[in-house]
Amino acid sequence: MRAVPGRRYLEGFCWFREGVAMAAAVAPVGVALREATQRKLRRFSELRGKPVAAGEFWDIVAVTAADEKQELAYKQQLSEKLKKKELPLGVQYHVFVDPAGAKIGNGGSTLCALRCLEKLYGDKWNSFTILLIHSGGYSQRLPNASALGKIFTALPFGNPIYQMLELKLAMYIDFPSHMNPGILVTCADDIELYSIGECEFIRFDKPGFTALAHPSSLTVGTTHGVFVLEPFNDLEYRDLEYRCCHRFLHKPSIEKMHQFDAVYRPDTPSLKLDSEYVYTDSLFYMDHKSAKKLLDFYEKIGTLNCEIDAYGDFLQALGPGATVEYTRNTSNVTKEEAELIDMRQRIFHLLKGTSLNVVVLNNSRFYHIGTTEEYLFHFTSDSSLKSELGLQSIAFSIFPVIPECSGNTSCIIQSVLDSRCSVAAGSVVEYSRLGPDVSVGENCIISGCHIMTTAVLPAYSFLCSLSLKMNGHLKYSTMAFGVQDNLKKNAKTLSDLKLLQFFGVCFLSCLDIWNLKVTEELFSGNKTCLSLWNARIFPVCSSLSDSVTTSLKMLNAIQNKSAFSLNNYTLLSIEEMLVYKDVEDMITYREQIFLEITLNRKQSDLETS
Repeated sequence: MRAVPGRRYLEGFCWFREGVAMAAAVAPVGVALREATQRKLRRFSELRGKPVAAGEFWDIVAVTAADEKQELAYKQQLSEKLKKKELPLGVQYHVFVDPAGAKIGNGGSTLCALRCLEKLYGDKWNSFTILLIHSGGYSQRLPNASALGKIFTALPFGNPIYQMLELKLAMYIDFPSHMNPGILVTCADDIELYSIGECEFIRFDKPGFTALAHPSSLTVGTTHGVFVLEPFNDLEYRDLEYRCCHRFLHKPSIEKMHQFDAVYRPDTPSLKLDSEYVYTDSLFYMDHKSAKKLLDFYEKIGTLNCEIDAYGDFLQALGPGATVEYTRNTSNVTKEEAELIDMRQRIFHLLKGTSLNVVVLNNSRFYHIGTTEEYLFHFTSDSSLKSELGLQSIAFSIFPVIPECSGNTSCIIQSVLDSRCSVAAGSVVEYSRLGPDVSVGENCIISGCHIMTTAVLPAYSFLCSLSLKMNGHLKYSTMAFGVQDNLKKNAKTLSDLKLLQFFGVCFLSCLDIWNLKVTEELFSGNKTCLSLWNARIFPVCSSLSDSVTTSLKMLNAIQNKSAFSLNNYTLLSIEEMLVYKDVEDMITYREQIFLEITLNRKQSDLETS
């Protein structure tokens, strides 16, 4: 196998699955990556709020939503961005919602989006370049993105603050002008950075599917898609290579990677690289002909009743080496899974013979920011991402300068903090107001909060306030738990609740401290899937500050093992909060903070001039 000297880019990733953070990237690779990234950001900045010329940008940018409530929230935020000229103009921005009923996965969402495009544009969309961003989940592993969406997650840089949507548009800024009509499919919670030669461009101009590939460790490969590439005779090292894929492996075992010759070994041990690596996936493109083939298939089947994976179920069918075996890769077959196997096999036979082209980016990085752990690491500790994107410790906020200590710092995003307030290293505060007597412990996430009273937030706390509209009245509720709590873990019966943990404490013990009875009424939604996500434990209050204070008392009661009764409160689960959320009020609250910071900056400029 051919060596890939540029694989030094991998040093700087933090893959929590591997249990260790790799060391920081070395120059000149990191320098090239930073310069390429900053160039894209500058180019996007020039297009913000201005009409774009034909072929200069995407014809259509579409975001997927899981339900009508999420669809409305996304449309409201897109409307605000366009009004404030934060996005390029003259582009069609759409939100496509999944049909009500069974979960259909991002593959099903892709099919649904194709149908929406056909309804809106008829045959015209066959000449469009389209960006499709999957953002239809409820972000249970990063709940500060649950209410307003992963694609609207704030990033610590820019004025106004960049969110994931703007970053995606900036990083893909060169794609549309070197792309044949078709659809680029990506996810809302990852970041792809790359550097190629000054006169080179990534081209999406081949028939079939084209995917980006990034060198990764074998351990990372077990949680991603891995490309088995056709042999390549060119021995010269390049940042950009166009390759053909023999077959695509979805989350394979290390044994399988070796079995199918997906593993590469560097020829130059002096570079101190990992002894083995694979090429893993991120985004992919399909030409219009392939997209139309999938749409025609969707129109024939009518309703989809199982979850289809755009990566696992589409890409595994591609390439000359694809075989049908993967379609049966499910255990304990139920009725739903039997339908999934049938659907997978139909997709396999539909796409079999379609080519999978691979754009190998040897100097690239793939970051995932979909969990609380990844979010905190990348925003407070990761020197690589901070350098490449120009992330700031204090981004568009009012707060004194934070001293950096051994590379680990706190991160403040569009917030107003009193100078006497303290925020420990490793914590992120976004869209919040904190008073002089507030002390935030390490590794906390504080979002949308208003705290002016004396308050101590324990280390590893998660607090996120939501505005609610209940019976026509404006209310507030603050979700509070530990950043390491697993909101998705569920118990099938009330007797199994002992398996759940809240802030590291047995959930049954917590209910006892809060004086709450263990009944089915304690949970919203599916009564055979009991979790922290649908537990009715969060108080509803009439003011934002009372909401935060009350939920903080819940946390402190658990930490101090002292009783705090929730009996006199109306209680909601996070699942219910999302149903009652008042997006308009949350946007207004953020806008008030924005205006206060803007005014403060203008006054500071006047005083110094």
